[in-house]
Amino acid sequence: MLELSTAVQFVKGIGPRVAAVLEQKGVSTVEDLLYYLPFRYEDRQNPRAIDELVPGEMATVIAEVRSAGLFRTRSGMWIFNLVVGQGTQSLTAMWFHGQYMRDRFKPGQVLALYGRVEQSESKRVGRLKLIQPQVEVLSGPQEAGEEALPEDLAAQSLEIGKIVPIYESAGSGKLTSRWFRRVIHGALAQLTPEVADGIPRAVRARMELAPRREAFQKAHWPDPETPSADLDARRTPAHRRLIFEELFYLEVGLELKRKRMREQPGIEFTAGDAVRAAVKKILPFHPTNAQKRVLGEVVADMKANTPMRRLLQGDVGSGKTIVALQAAVVAIENGYQVALMAPTEILAAQHYLSARRVLEPLGYRVLLLTGSLEPDTKRTARRHIAQGNAQIVIGTHALIQESVEFAKLGLVIVDEQHRFGVMQRFRLMKKKSDEKDPDVLVMTATPIPRTLALTLYGDLDVSVLDELPPGRTPVVTRRVNDERAGEVWEFVRKQVQAGNQAYVVYPVIEERTPEGQVEEESAGGAARATAGGTPALRKKKRTQLALPGSEAAETATKTSGLKAAEKMYNELRKKVFPELRVGLLHGRMDADLKDVTMKRFGRGEIDVLVSTTVIEVGVDVPNANVMVIEHAERFGLSQLHQLRGRIGRGTAKSYCVLMTSHKVTTEGEERLETMVRTNDGFEIAEKDLEQRGPGEFFGTKQAGMPAFRVANLIRDRQLLEAAKKEAAALVAGASPDVTRAEAMTVMEHLRAHWQRRYGLVEVG
Repeated sequence: MLELSTAVQFVKGIGPRVAAVLEQKGVSTVEDLLYYLPFRYEDRQNPRAIDELVPGEMATVIAEVRSAGLFRTRSGMWIFNLVVGQGTQSLTAMWFHGQYMRDRFKPGQVLALYGRVEQSESKRVGRLKLIQPQVEVLSGPQEAGEEALPEDLAAQSLEIGKIVPIYESAGSGKLTSRWFRRVIHGALAQLTPEVADGIPRAVRARMELAPRREAFQKAHWPDPETPSADLDARRTPAHRRLIFEELFYLEVGLELKRKRMREQPGIEFTAGDAVRAAVKKILPFHPTNAQKRVLGEVVADMKANTPMRRLLQGDVGSGKTIVALQAAVVAIENGYQVALMAPTEILAAQHYLSARRVLEPLGYRVLLLTGSLEPDTKRTARRHIAQGNAQIVIGTHALIQESVEFAKLGLVIVDEQHRFGVMQRFRLMKKKSDEKDPDVLVMTATPIPRTLALTLYGDLDVSVLDELPPGRTPVVTRRVNDERAGEVWEFVRKQVQAGNQAYVVYPVIEERTPEGQVEEESAGGAARATAGGTPALRKKKRTQLALPGSEAAETATKTSGLKAAEKMYNELRKKVFPELRVGLLHGRMDADLKDVTMKRFGRGEIDVLVSTTVIEVGVDVPNANVMVIEHAERFGLSQLHQLRGRIGRGTAKSYCVLMTSHKVTTEGEERLETMVRTNDGFEIAEKDLEQRGPGEFFGTKQAGMPAFRVANLIRDRQLLEAAKKEAAALVAGASPDVTRAEAMTVMEHLRAHWQRRYGLVEVG
């Protein structure tokens, strides 16, 4: 018999070589194999007679091979033709590029075929056909006088006569869906009858969970009467059990992290009259009620004797930075240093300038440390940090280098934190000078839906700035076709003539790189490129990735009609706005030139700034009230919202114009419609999460996103909430109906599975 912990290589039909292939899919034990669930199901319970078939339906047919052959079309494509029959009725099956099928079938074999029925153009053989059907040989050629009984054959098959699971193939397609059906069916047959269930009995009863072994069986091989809608939505009792189990263990792990963090010694900052007076001095305006509330939450954490671990969410323009600087003043007034890490040099520079403007008049020393600084400058900066001369240090990844040592680090602030790998944040947190961990405040202007926050940041306390400062008005957003570009440019001209400024954003820097690729900006300003869907490559200091949005990767190589920032800068400067001052900004520019350009735009010396997404974060020019985004259909929802957040920061009414090409995908239309309909960042984030899924919303490696095997954060929100509630009660010892032995069983399961399944979250 097989146990769940048995190595997968000992399952019949696998062995060491295939086990190595499965390992790449995260399948190393029998339990992993059983968690390799079908991604869809096909109802093949009722094989059809050929004369009952109707064009357009999906159908299962059991029939005998009559003839088979390979022919070539005029275009040179090989097609494999198979004619099968039942009595006097016949049916054609066709496979494109079917050379591999040449010697597979012999007359007299009985086959099971499943696929979509279509009308046949041929009048010679049958009136119907199946295109690329799934096929299984059920028996060899019949003996003379012997008749095959379809119902008997179907009963012996894993392919016909039941609801059939469809699996994602593995090993470059060598481990097919049919292979997984046979191997998993065999594994379930050999699995020990008694499967340990780590979820406490009382929790199982409250949640009405199916037994674990039964859940595995029916998730792979559903009962015949199971509604197809429930299978598609993963709402069967079997799926519900496995989904809850995965979310429950994840949330228990996060609750344990939270508990351990609260048991660690932290810095007890004081916040007396002198500190409060210092904090008030840096406020440039009357704070909103939301800012007051959030600052109160942050200061309360800082005063506690355990390390603060708080996530500060706020839509673009909600005033997160000033709250962070107030927290920094609390730490500095207590004699500690503050580190603020940003993902890009341009954002770090913006924070540096803002911090100097706010903090230096009070006598605090602000220092900038980025990778592009001259070696001598970096050495001097590191010396001041180590000696404690710099009270707030702002920088990029340069802050986490081993050569950077802090004299007395008390507060770590991470901005746009989802762009950092979890280990990078962890390394900065560990640059402490004594046994006490520094407080950590992570910020994001990308609103994170609650379901995602419960998993990515389940061990953090969350504060939300849900109120815009006075004077901020919603941006008016319109979507137009690029045929109306003339009207758009005339509108921009009138706004500039009225004393305002404008951004014009493009997805790519230049039309074609020397390698023949389209190059564009990533969210943080690094150049990105795609060539016909090839894997991401790294060249010099550029990161080359796929284009944003949901467009097919291969479209990146088709540069016709795809406008680029450098070319359009010249066209706008010379032909469209010859009387205006037009500037250019993109991620490949020299850091000093970028800085000069942004300062000129901030001083009003540039009327129209042509840019890539390098302006997505950290750019604050109140006089800029117009943004035109060309090829808007090529951007993701959150990215469009971030870009739009660069305007609407002054008193003038602001406008965002989304210009699109003629061909926009259905998904693209949904994104654009959402942008026009709402300015609510959380609504936009929810829609973005629905479209892209959590793995794309934040890249798994960058965000520490757990790799769910069954659960889906969008679909399974209610189960996630229930799992979190049960997990919190268990860890807090607030579940009197859960025995100590049961709680220990949960902990043992976590110890055995946590690092392997959720290792990225471990250091979150």
